[in-house]
Amino acid sequence: MKVFLAGGTGAIGRRLIPQLLEAGHQVSATTRSKDKLQSLRDLGAEPVAMDGLDATSVGAAVAAADPDVIVHQMTAIDGVPDLKHFDREFAATNRLRTEGTDHLLAAARASGVRRVVLQSYTGWPNARTGGPIKTEDDPLDENPPTNQRETLAAIRYLENAARETPLESVVLRYGNFYGPGVTDAMFDVIRARKFPIVGDGAGVWSLIHLEDAAAATVLALEHDGPAIFNIVDDEPAPMRDWLPAMAAALGAPPPRHVPVWLARLVAGENAVLAGTRARGASNAKAKRELGWTLRHPTWRTGFAEAYAALAGNDVRRMAQRVRSVGGAPPSA
Repeated sequence: MKVFLAGGTGAIGRRLIPQLLEAGHQVSATTRSKDKLQSLRDLGAEPVAMDGLDATSVGAAVAAADPDVIVHQMTAIDGVPDLKHFDREFAATNRLRTEGTDHLLAAARASGVRRVVLQSYTGWPNARTGGPIKTEDDPLDENPPTNQRETLAAIRYLENAARETPLESVVLRYGNFYGPGVTDAMFDVIRARKFPIVGDGAGVWSLIHLEDAAAATVLALEHDGPAIFNIVDDEPAPMRDWLPAMAAALGAPPPRHVPVWLARLVAGENAVLAGTRARGASNAKAKRELGWTLRHPTWRTGFAEAYAALAGNDVRRMAQRVRSVGGAPPSA
């Protein structure tokens, strides 16, 4: 299959190219920066310079590649975002989720592409009511914090565009990525104890190793849409459990605990909700319908395997340390 990967140099794109090639696909992968073309070539893809916000650029790139499927992985996320100004930080990514999606879908129709796979997100967009674990059928938040409304609107836009297109569309709601290459800036924040547990730390997060996220994406190429899948690991967990375990895996001191009022003052209401009231996601549908088997079923072992080298420890000893700080998973 000829795959057109829009966004080949991001955290997921760099993991996806080798897995697509291993599965026997031909890959054309894009980047906005001509300086990154060689890195795509080194991974084995046909590099393409493309501006995802320019309809002409997108149309020409897709037409030249003549793909069987388009995979939308375009984002502009770099470093650790300023949570107090969330929508401002994600403004470029929001445009890629709206305008960029429109350009890719239009190019797909113009070039006779029948199938598209698009990146979305699960976590804070989930409604903060009911049980701690949500499925793809559960509603998204109807009342997000003011400084997240534009970002949630962009996520809704992408998913609605996928539902409404006549193409066969698959939306992948990735959880929070972890693994080497996510961002060194985040590691520095955790090591400096600047990523605290807020309040009771009861907010449930769903995580996913980059390699497992890429594996699910490869499987999604063969799925007949329309469909939406949560791409997360087997164990959604409260922040009070997974964050100390990540710090342990990185060889960092335990995270600080801060009261809700202070987190709200410094980082805004969305940081409070993520730390205390967030809902996780179930991966049962993706495992069942995609035939997806995770290499890292839980962050308890995944953190140790991903970060032991960074922390200067062997995997077995680090895994024991991670498990010792993690609590019991929440009930669905």
